[in-house]
Amino acid sequence: MARDSLFHARRAGNRPRTSEQTSSRTAARAAGVKADVDWSGLRQRMRGALLRPGDPGFEDARKLFNPLNDDHVPAAVAQCESVADVREGVLAAANRVPLAARSGGHSYVGYSAPHGGLTLDLRRMSAVEVQPDGTAIVGAGANLRDVYSGLGRANRCMPGGSCFTVGIAGVALGGGIGVLPRKFGLTCDHLLAAELVSADGRTLTVSAARTPDLFWALRGGGGGNFGVVTQFTFSTDPAPALTVFLIVFPAGKVTEVLSAWQPWIASAPRELWANLNVSGGDVPGCRVAGCFVGPSSACTPLLDDLVARSGVLPSRRTVQDRDYFNAMRFFSGRPDRESFVASSRVLNSPAADPAAVNTLLTGRTGMALILDPLGGAVADVGAQQTAFPHRSAFATAQIYASATAASEAEVTRSVAEVVAGLAHQGIGGGYVNYIDPDLPDWPTAYYGPNLERLRSIAHDYDPDQVFGFPQALTQQV
Repeated sequence: MARDSLFHARRAGNRPRTSEQTSSRTAARAAGVKADVDWSGLRQRMRGALLRPGDPGFEDARKLFNPLNDDHVPAAVAQCESVADVREGVLAAANRVPLAARSGGHSYVGYSAPHGGLTLDLRRMSAVEVQPDGTAIVGAGANLRDVYSGLGRANRCMPGGSCFTVGIAGVALGGGIGVLPRKFGLTCDHLLAAELVSADGRTLTVSAARTPDLFWALRGGGGGNFGVVTQFTFSTDPAPALTVFLIVFPAGKVTEVLSAWQPWIASAPRELWANLNVSGGDVPGCRVAGCFVGPSSACTPLLDDLVARSGVLPSRRTVQDRDYFNAMRFFSGRPDRESFVASSRVLNSPAADPAAVNTLLTGRTGMALILDPLGGAVADVGAQQTAFPHRSAFATAQIYASATAASEAEVTRSVAEVVAGLAHQGIGGGYVNYIDPDLPDWPTAYYGPNLERLRSIAHDYDPDQVFGFPQALTQQV
């Protein structure tokens, strides 16, 4: 069982490379290679380091969070220290080799380490500065620990993901589902402006006033589609007192707890966020973890109500008052690399069949189904006001399974069976930050009614597919 899947596993995963996927990736690489890159010239023009295979530090720099992606070996990693470094990298590699930006390195299928291409590593561009008016200027290479620490010192807060090593860029560009969305909305709802290097090497200031279409697309359109974002400007809120909690139920009680959790969280005040994690096994188990905006004295009666509705006595219950940073740390897990396979679905209503879910997870040791509720402030924004389309959804479902290189194919089949089983219940869609090349009709699943507008904007800003990858918006399927 993945550690962070006890809460919501804001991680990235991988898929075994099927022959069709391998062929399409090989073809895409071949189509993009037109000339050799002048690596020596790029190294001289950069302020940061350019690492090639055999250089000290290259092996560490190229690896992503999931070891199952270690077969992705870029031709070079540019450790960018400035916007100028990013621009030089884009101009040097564009339409010569595959090109991708990397911040946290949690891309599900390793898209931020383009095999044989150039990785623009932004992790040295990670400053977090809170302005006197409460806005936060955040480097695109910052991870969530950086962001939460910087905001916490200024007594400010912003919704984001849970795993501390995830990059803010991937979180925000895909929407940003975390532990505070019902009260404060998605991460992308707090975006005020972004600095972006385009496919032709221009540095753009993206905002609602200057580039409204691109600004719309960056709020939920997914990373890697429109250019390389180098800096974000976010609005923030005063940091409130928070309560974090974990309720572990005995194995064999999934049906009862899920039957109670769905109507309970659907009717809960927006100050309350609580996910449900169903862990697979011979006898599936479950737990509820969450965050309440307010003191534990106000949270405890709500938790008592869930327990009463379920009729199940918890085997463990933890409730703690914490400040903003330490509340976020409660969900962070450990920073170790982790091998796993994952996918997603979206529940448009609280209609998951508890008995069917229990059956789906029976016998699947090492797998978790994590239901993260939406609603509240998320639904205050229309489905087409930003690129994130799942505004009226009840919850996202992440299917997350531990794997090794030897078990990857078997685990992938098992994950696909659960994805199909959820679809059989009428649960479709998907969350782009849990990107999965095997998800049926992934463009519609991820983008819904926003797909064609997003594709048009992607073609406007990257007509030559400089940032192309197998699940790019410019990719026709």
